[in-house]
Amino acid sequence: MNAVFEWIGRFFLRFFESTGHWFFLLWRTLAALPRAPLDHREWLRQMVRVGTDSIPVVALTTLFTGMVMALQTFTGFQRVHAENFVGSVVALSMLRELSPVLVALMITGRVGSAMAAEIGTMRVTEQIDALEAMATDPIHYLFVPRVVAGAVMLPLLVILGDAIGVYGGYVVAVGLMGANSVAYAQNTFQFLELNDLWSGVVKAACFGLILTVTGCVRAYLTTGGAEGVGAATTKAVVSGSIIILLADFFLTKLLF
Repeated sequence: MNAVFEWIGRFFLRFFESTGHWFFLLWRTLAALPRAPLDHREWLRQMVRVGTDSIPVVALTTLFTGMVMALQTFTGFQRVHAENFVGSVVALSMLRELSPVLVALMITGRVGSAMAAEIGTMRVTEQIDALEAMATDPIHYLFVPRVVAGAVMLPLLVILGDAIGVYGGYVVAVGLMGANSVAYAQNTFQFLELNDLWSGVVKAACFGLILTVTGCVRAYLTTGGAEGVGAATTKAVVSGSIIILLADFFLTKLLF
């Protein structure tokens, strides 16, 4: 019994310690954001890495999500003769929830893990110590470009994912299930409001901040050589995904 309580105590100590590190380094990142010098070339490189290079995986994910959503809802709505509302359901689902969350999870696996591996390797090879020895703030040098890239590019990727997902739903409903193309297109936009798009964009910006900060923080605290880098990469993806899902609930409650 003592061993169980000891394990629980250590778990909560590690949890609160990790949470404290996360918020402390987030604060340091935000404080370093306006400080000169601004390496615009590095900012652009990270934006290309997070945004442009992620377009194929985002396109595939949202396309097939919209297609599956249309297929499932069309089959269900057909039972109550409400097929005309499939477009509305697909559009609302993609804009409000599916596109922001799925894009964030995919970018966490693709980019968050890469950031954790890169910065973690710099930590275990003492490159970060060398930056500090040269009076260079590693938070400003490493964190800020990546966090800015995540917060700026995720909303753009989500908007692209919205369009592709809605198109995928149209292709399945009209081309495969035989829905009326005019009625489907009209109903797709009939019940949409600007807040539906805006809420998804706000979520995406928050998720971009979360996944980049999580990857950088996990890497910054890496210990244990190559094995530690692997562990930090895994923790970055797992914890980033969990934080995104938790934040999604509270953002949905706040925005709607």
